[in-house]
Amino acid sequence: MIVLDLSQLYVTTAKIDALSDYQSRARELTGEGNDIILTGAAPVWLYLAIAHTLHGKARKLYYRAPALEEDLLIFDHDPY
Repeated sequence: MIVLDLSQLYVTTAKIDALSDYQSRARELTGEGNDIILTGAAPVWLYLAIAHTLHGKARKLYYRAPALEEDLLIFDHDPY
């Protein structure tokens, strides 16, 4: 399981102009075929963009937040 803290992709404030950099970095950090958890302080647009970027790359994608009792499954492409 790979935990990707989206707040680590930028300094201070996420900038929409840097989205392609964030997407590239997310792909580098997560690889292909892995189970991934997205977490961290980040704008909603960044969560949505990274989730879209990882679709087709990740086996399973989860969202983790302090308010949730357990990780929330976003998608599951595990064939088993």
